[in-house]
Amino acid sequence: MGKVARRILPFVCFCFLVNYIDRTNISFAALTMNQDLGITPTGFGWMVGVFFIGYCISEIPSNLALQKFGARIWIARIMVTWGIMTVVCAFARTPTQLMIARFLLGVAEGGFAPGIFIYLGYWFPERWRAKAIATFLLGVPLAAVIGGPLSSAILSLHGLGGLKQW
Repeated sequence: MGKVARRILPFVCFCFLVNYIDRTNISFAALTMNQDLGITPTGFGWMVGVFFIGYCISEIPSNLALQKFGARIWIARIMVTWGIMTVVCAFARTPTQLMIARFLLGVAEGGFAPGIFIYLGYWFPERWRAKAIATFLLGVPLAAVIGGPLSSAILSLHGLGGLKQW
């Protein structure tokens, strides 16, 4: 079990760290994004919330697909589509485009965390599972520690490559 834990857990913890940074980075982007796109505080609330609407809608179908196609293939699909939708969010030029992109980002990410729980259940017997899940969830506080400084560094690029700093 130690060998399995050393091979799987750092990777899934890192993936969850990236997942959480991606999920929360809109709050850092809001510092300049709201003004650039003319988003009101209410509109920003919807922008954040629509992600979770898509996320909740896709969780159960995503995990049914995980069981059909296998965890490795389905989790890889989730990560690729979530990466694509993150890039699409960067190119949004209107609040409507960003809202649609955020919704689709939620749909793409929807089965990730529950899928990893299933995946860990495949690899770790009951007496090891709590430690494995705790290690996976370590990505959340690490995302808070790393995400803030990383987002600040990205915002300080001031439109590198013709993109807005957000």
